Formats: sequence, structure tokens, C-alpha cells
Amino acid sequence: MQEVEKMVHPKAKESTNKKGLTPRQVFTRNHENLMEKGEKRTKDTATSCTVVAAFVVTIIFAAAFTIPGRDDNKNGLPISKKTEPVDFFMICDGLSLCFSTVSVSMFLGILTSRYSEDDFLEKLPRQMIIGLISLFCAITTMLAVFLIVILIELHTRLCTVYAFGCLAFAIATLFIVVIFRLLVGMIRSTYGRGIFDRN
Repeated sequence: MQEVEKMVHPKAKESTNKKGLTPRQVFTRNHENLMEKGEKRTKDTATSCTVVAAFVVTIIFAAAFTIPGRDDNKNGLPISKKTEPVDFFMICDGLSLCFSTVSVSMFLGILTSRYSEDDFLEKLPRQMIIGLISLFCAITTMLAVFLIVILIELHTRLCTVYAFGCLAFAIATLFIVVIFRLLVGMIRSTYGRGIFDRN
């Protein structure tokens, strides 16, 4: 509808048909079913992502109070070598908490939206894009926290550390594959060129 409005004369936007309906009113009436389907799909996606983001928040918040390597009486890295991994652990933990909180906020904003016709044009896709990117960053930094813990606790078993590293990489790759098509499609439709290729 927006692409057509850019091409027609301004007076044509206000002209009416035999039933006294403007082009926008006709478009809205003919696409009510499409808007209902879009609302349902958007809510389902946002609900699922909210659950995942909230799960990440819970795990990361709890991890902040169980910092590895602080009990020097246990077997582990020497005190001089513990500082850097623990610092990196706290940085990744904080980043993951921030990203997951942003993600939850975006998806909650989607769930509480009015779902008006104009919201589908830019507001909802923008919130979904930010939410998905934030969720990916949260999961990635959460996996980094997990690997740091494995490195601190099992630093003498490099094979085990490498195995968990490959597992974390596979999980991150799987998540990218799952959301990539949806994310790219939303970015193109929201910020890309219009459906009509015109000068």
C-alpha cells in the first residue's frame, strides 16, 4: 500500500469508489485476514523468543554469583593465572545479561503492541530485528561464559575443552541457521528497496 501511495497522484488517495470507500479503506477491508495471520505469527514468534531470552537471563544472573576459580583451596589454575579468565567471565556474563534483557524488552513490546496497520510497516519488524539480534548475542556470550568455566575447571584436559568448544560453536551455528532466513527477510522488507523497481 505504501509503495502504491508513493506512485499515484495525491488526489487519487482521497478519491472514493461507488461504495464511498477510499483506496486505503478498500485495501484494509480486503486484507483483514492477512493482518490477523500476521498478528498471530508475530505473537507466536515473540512468545517463543521471550521464553528463550528469559531462560538466558535466569542462567546468566545465577552464574554471576557462582564465579569459578575463586576458591583457591581447590585444584585449578594458579592464583596469578586465574585473574584474566575470571575477568573475562564477568565481562561476558554482564554482556549476556544486557543483551538478553534488551531481547526480553523488545519481545514484550511486540506482545503488548496494538497491532495496528501502521505497526506492521516498521515498528514491529524493527522490534523483532533488534530482539533477534540481541538474543543471538546473548546466547553467544552465554556460550562464552560456559567455555570459560570449562577452561578454568578443566584446564589440564585440553581435549575436553576443545570438544566443548566445538559443541558451543555448533550450537551458535545452528541458531544462526534457524533465524537467518527470518532475520534477512525482515531486514529486506523493512529497510530494503521497495517492491517496485523504479527510478
